[in-house]
This record gives sequence, structure tokens and C-alpha cells, in this order.
Amino acid sequence: MGGQTAGAAAHICVGLLAHVDAGKTTLSEGLLYAGGRLKRLGRVDHGDAFLDTDPMEKERGITIFSKQAVLNLPTAELILLDTPGHVDFSAEMERALSVLDCAVLVVSGTDGVQGHTHTLWKLLERYQVPTFLFVNKMDLAGADRAALLAELRDKLDEGCVDMGDREALYEQAALCDEGLLEGYLETGAVEDGAIASLIAGRKLFPCWFGSALRLEGVEALLSGLETYAPRKTWPEEFGARIFKISRDGQNNRLAWMKITGGSLKVKTLLEGPSWKEKADQLRVYSGQKFALTEEAPAGSVVAVTGLSAAAAGQGLGFESEGTPPALEPVLTYQVLLPEGQDPVTALQKLRQLEEEDPQLHLVWNSRLGEIHVQLMGEVQLEILQRLVKERFDLAVEFGQGGIVYRETISAPVIGVGHYEPLRHYAEVHLLLEPGERGSGITLASACPEDLLDRNWQRLILTHVAERAHPGVLTGSPLTDVKITLLAGRAHLKHTEGGDFRQATYRAIRQGLMEASCVLLEPWYAFRLEVPAPQVGRAMSDLQRMGGDCDPPETAGELTLLTGSAPVAGLRDYGREVAAYTRGMGRLSCALKGYYPCHDQVAAVAAAGYDPERDVDNPTGSVFCAHGAGYNVKWDQVKEMAHVGSGLSLEEEREEASVAPVRPSRAAPGLSLEQDKELLAIYERTYGKVERNSFRPQPKPARTSLDDKKYNVQTQNKGPEYLLVDGYNIIYAWEELKMVAQTNLDAARQLLMDLLSNYQGFKKCVVILVFDAYKVPRAVQDVTKYHNIYVVYTKEAETADSYIERATYEIGKHHHVRVATSDGAEQLIILGHGALRLSATTFKAEVEQVSGQIAAILARNNSKPAPARPVEAALKKAQEGKP
Repeated sequence: MGGQTAGAAAHICVGLLAHVDAGKTTLSEGLLYAGGRLKRLGRVDHGDAFLDTDPMEKERGITIFSKQAVLNLPTAELILLDTPGHVDFSAEMERALSVLDCAVLVVSGTDGVQGHTHTLWKLLERYQVPTFLFVNKMDLAGADRAALLAELRDKLDEGCVDMGDREALYEQAALCDEGLLEGYLETGAVEDGAIASLIAGRKLFPCWFGSALRLEGVEALLSGLETYAPRKTWPEEFGARIFKISRDGQNNRLAWMKITGGSLKVKTLLEGPSWKEKADQLRVYSGQKFALTEEAPAGSVVAVTGLSAAAAGQGLGFESEGTPPALEPVLTYQVLLPEGQDPVTALQKLRQLEEEDPQLHLVWNSRLGEIHVQLMGEVQLEILQRLVKERFDLAVEFGQGGIVYRETISAPVIGVGHYEPLRHYAEVHLLLEPGERGSGITLASACPEDLLDRNWQRLILTHVAERAHPGVLTGSPLTDVKITLLAGRAHLKHTEGGDFRQATYRAIRQGLMEASCVLLEPWYAFRLEVPAPQVGRAMSDLQRMGGDCDPPETAGELTLLTGSAPVAGLRDYGREVAAYTRGMGRLSCALKGYYPCHDQVAAVAAAGYDPERDVDNPTGSVFCAHGAGYNVKWDQVKEMAHVGSGLSLEEEREEASVAPVRPSRAAPGLSLEQDKELLAIYERTYGKVERNSFRPQPKPARTSLDDKKYNVQTQNKGPEYLLVDGYNIIYAWEELKMVAQTNLDAARQLLMDLLSNYQGFKKCVVILVFDAYKVPRAVQDVTKYHNIYVVYTKEAETADSYIERATYEIGKHHHVRVATSDGAEQLIILGHGALRLSATTFKAEVEQVSGQIAAILARNNSKPAPARPVEAALKKAQEGKP
């Protein structure tokens, strides 16, 4: 895949955008005619436009599908992409923005800047597309050039400049850069190259005024594009971006892509996220016709056959995944199939249309066996109905439409998900916080890697992002929420990737059940023109809908109302306007965004959604007991969680920051080298062991004496062993935890002293295990402190894994007890035949032993004995006594 041939004409991809009826398709005809591509002009109203080739486009006089035409100029090859102007087909337009080098925004001289014009302008800004403007229909009455330019500068950008006024152009360009200003003051001009750079940087927006139908201003626009359009330098490395999927008349699947680096040759093996296929044909389309090419250079746009799994938005080569679309469907309808038609078969066919239009969301309700489709408006619904009939010979109908809601939260909440059927294990703690309006779902992690391995953390965040999560009010997708991973836990042997998917989904749902949820509904920005006598009626209707309306303005013989209102009220209002104004009124709408529902109670009641009956999206978790998994209701999950979230929401609100403590440790999988190092620790502590000791444990036989997994007779040899999870106990005992907050070394020392006294009385073998992350050391360390063993694991190792393995080995021949408050660890060591002590129980035992020691000393020395040794040790530490 080589780079672009030296001396070849530059390829410039130019998109044509406009609000409906602005004359965009007429302008494309004029550009092709002025550039010599057409010998005669076609017209939209005559149904013979070069780019509106689909029968439905000819009938309706609107652009429904984006089309391509190639226009060869003396110094450049322009690739014109004509995009739909109707708001219902905005998703088709947005997909093209990712591959444009520049755009021409067409504005009607009689209508000025409309609501959809603002939407287009924001999208061009979002995708950072250099923009030219053509103000059309200047031959009609009411088109005022000066007033329109002032409106463009006021409502769009101050950088809009009239290209028919060279002096104004130079002045505006000079104001954008100090260096250009100095040159302008000296010479009175600005070079074309400098102007082109300002346009490429979106600091200057050239405007032409004319009439596309009369070819006025069209040649000037074409000349301006050739002179000022950005000419990019493409890299040698191959890259491409897929922006559209379609099918030709023979049902061949076409993947439309812009080559953004190197070149693409026929039969090249292309690779996507989950596919590898060859490019069979490279087609360069111009209207309905295409020419085959053996190689597509950088900057060109081609339709490629042979790619059965490619999808719009995917990047090839060095290109990454595309930006998620800003425009989303706002209406939903049930697809009513002909009698006897299998819904699953119909869904498979309709998925073809979803491939071509990813924003045509198909939702399958498996419980009811229903297909629902989400789209932008009723015109799109009519086109879809006809398209299904022509493509698949299915005469579908649609049920009563509804609104596509979204859900969010109004206050932070922590969600916990646990998934532990037999031989599976995962636990996830997530912080859900309200996000900025329109931000979607944003992700973060505040979980230390020594608490949960980085690979597991990435997997959890991937599961959060891989799907839309249903809310608990109406089951609508969750949005505008920041989700932060706080804590989690994996099992050394039993955790699989799918376990964390289940735990993650359940954590989100559990958090939403506790959260203060808010229902969001889509709003339109509207422009309503009605005769003066009907203004009162219109304003009353808008108020009833819950909308906001600006003060009325006079627009010739009509009165103009602008503002915003819920889609639920405006969706059918256009017909009502036409009726009560007898055809004189006109309503145009553009999606403004999602805002809190004006009547949430009624909307939730109408939806009739019960989150606890949604079996596909459970709110509870799965725990394990007696070798079997069982369900736990969402409001009991946190009480049974095996790790802590490490965050108090009350403290978080006060400090306005997430600062999780280390509640306990996970048990990530260990490498072979880590296994060897862990074995070395074990052998230094207990002596040489055989290699086969670490093989999977065979199923032990039961005895008639009891129901334990291990034979008590084989265990009852030698002293009893006590393994203590050091940091777990420190953070579980309130007195030690207080010391650890200021001096962790002092807390460790206190615990070691307490256990030394305990061992001297109980005569058991005490092994105190500390995680490496609290101690700055690169190797394992096993020391003997008075009469107890103290183990510091190596960096990245955990006390959990050490204790589990040690319990497994020692438990074959000795009684073993493990002191920890970690629920999951307790289950693991119980399975290895050991007895477990909770932190609370162990503290009471230490208190009892210390009390007995103190009583003996008191009898011998006639001195009073302290009743609570932990507090006494703490007091000594505070007084500086040994």
C-alpha cells in the first residue's frame, strides 16, 4: 500500500449540507454543470436531478440517501457528497461528516438561519469541518444580502465574510492573525494561501450569495472551492474510514470508505475489529454509474465489495473507531408483521437495513416476541415501510408511536454486583454520579491495581461501555452518568471474563435501584410561522405542551414564534398547525437534546415497567453457599458483599473527591514465576515440599465421624496453625485502624505484639501475613518476631493467595484456622478444610487470652489487670511507652 503518486491532482471531499428546501440539490446540479460534468441541468421538481436517483427521492422531491459525484477541475478533483436535508434523515448526513475535507452549508435567502441550520452548524463544529456558505434564492423577493450576512455573523460565527467584497475579506482575515494584520496594513491585501489556512482552521467562513436555479454565484463558489479548499498531505501508511453501508441493484453489499493514508489496491486483505476479508472491487461512483479502479489513492472515496462484516464508523489501518453519533432517534414504533410471518426471520431481514442505517435502532423483545424500531420522524417511517416492501416483499405496518426516553440520576450512589454460582466468582463496586447534560456515559477508575489487577479493571470498564444499560423507571437507556470503578474482587482459579460482565451489569442495576432516578425526554427547537390571528392559539398550545417560547416576531405577513418544547407535544403538531391556519402556517423542528420529563409520574406509569421482573436485567446478585448459587435481592447485596467499596458518600460529598481506602485485596491470577516465588516463601517458612503438592486437590473421602471434607485423624498431628490476614485485621479492628490512619508501622507493631502474647498462651504456630503494597520491598521477606512468623509478600502478590495456598498444604496434616473478615477468603479456606475466624470473633478471643494473661500476672504480682488489651496497647503507644 503506497502513498499518493507525486504530481497527481489533489482529491478534495466536499459535503453539501442544508436545511430542507434550501436548494442544496439544485446547487449540486449547478456545480456539476458549471464544472463540465453535466451537459444539461436537472431539476428536483422535474425528477431528473443527477444525484436524486432513487424513485422515492424523485416522488418526494427530497434527498433521502447521500450520493457521490466526481468533478474534475484543472488543479483538483472534487468529490461531492450530497447529503439529506430533511431532519428525519439527519443520521445519514452525520455519517458523511467524518470523511469530509470541507463542507458547503446552503442557507435559503428567504428563510435565513433556521433551527436545523443551527444543528448542522454544531455538527460541523463537532467534527471540525472547514465550512463554506452559499446563500441561495437571492433572486426571490425578501432576500436582503446585508441583513442575511448580519444574521449569519450573529447566529453562526463572526468569521462569516462576504466573498464578493474583497476589502471586507482582507480585513476579516487580517483580524484573525497579528502577522497577517501587519502585512495587510503594509500591502492592503492578504495572500490566498493565508486565507486558505484560516478557512482550514475554522477561523474564517467564506460566504457566496446567488441563485442555484439561475446559476448565479455558482461559478464563483466553484472557483472559491478550487482556490481555498484545504489540500491535505496524507501519510504513507495505509488508513481508511468506513462511513456508509449500502447495497446496489444486484444486492451486492458496498462498504463506502475514505482513504486517509497510503492507497488501497484490489484484493488487499483488510482487517476490522473482528473480521478479515479481501476487497473484491473498488468502485468510484458518480451518480448511479461507477467505474472500477485497481488502486484508490489517499484522499479518494470508494465503494468496496466483498466486506460482509464491515460497519459504518469503523477505522481501517491506522484509523481508530469513529466518534459516536450526536443525533439519536426520538420516536419508537412496534413493527406489525403480516399474519403468519415469523418475527425472528423478519428481524434477520430488517437487520440489513440497520446495517445501512445504524441509527435505525431495532429492539427485539424476546419475552413478547415483538420488534420495535426507533427512528427520527414520521417521514422516515413512511420511507422505511416502503423500503421493507421493495427489499423483502414484507407489507409491514406500525403501531402507535411512542417517545424514546432516557434515564439518569440526580445524586451519587454506589452499586454493588456479585456473581458467584458454583466455580464462578466476581464482585464489582461502582460509583454512579450525575454527569453533564449530553455527556452520555463517562468512565473512570479509582481502584488501586494492588486491590484489583489492571486487566480485570479494564475488563470491567469494557463491560460498562459495551452496551446500553436500562434504567429502572421505564427501562430506557441510562445516560449522562459518570461511572467510576471503586473496588472489585476476582478468584485465583474460578474467575472468568463472563463473571465480571454479570457482576458489572448487576452493580449498575443495584445502584440504580437505590438512586434518585430522573426520566429524560427529547426536546425540539422549533420555528413556527402562523398568521397574526392564530398567534394566541399557537402560544397557548406551546404552553400546554410544557414548552418555552420567545417573544413573537413579525416575518412579513406572518408572525414568527421560536423556542423549544417536548417532542411528545410537537411530533404531530405540524398537521394541527396546517389545519387551524388553513395551510398558511409552517412548523420546522430540530432536535435540541434531552431534558427532564415535564410529567415524569405519568410517563413512568404509562410505561408500566417493573425492574424486578426484568429477567434479562436482574437487579440482585448471586452468592454461593453449600456448593450452590442462590439469588440475593438488590437491597441485601451490600450487606453480603465480600469487599468494601472504600468510599463513604457522605465524606465524598463533603470533600468533593473520590479517595478510596484499601478495604481488602483481590486475588488476581498469578504467573508461573509468581507461583515459584510464592512456593519459595512457603518452603522458607515450613520446609521443603514436593512439587505435586500444588496439583489440583482430589476429592477427599467423608468420614463417619463427621461431615467435614478432611479426615480429622489425618489432620490431628502436631501443633495447630493460625494464619492471620494482617491488614484485614488492622482495618477491621477499630482501635488498630485509628492508629493506621496516622502511623501504619505502629499499627503493625501493635498487632505483632498482641499476637506474640496470644501465641505464648495458646502455644499454636502463628503466621502473620502482610501484603507487599504497604511495605517498600522488591522481594519476599519471612522473619521471626519473638515467637511468631511474619510474612511480607512480594510486590504485586496478595495475602489472600498466600493464605489460600498455605491453608491447602498445612491443612492436610494439621488443624488450621484463618483470621480474616474477607468473606470470599473465608469461603475459600473453608473449602480447604480450615476453620475460619471473623475479625470480630478473633478480637474477642485475643481479648479473652490477654485477660487471662493479665489475671495470672495480677495474682502473681498483685497488680490490677487491664480489661481490654488492645486499648491498653494503644494507650501505651500514645504515651510513647514500649
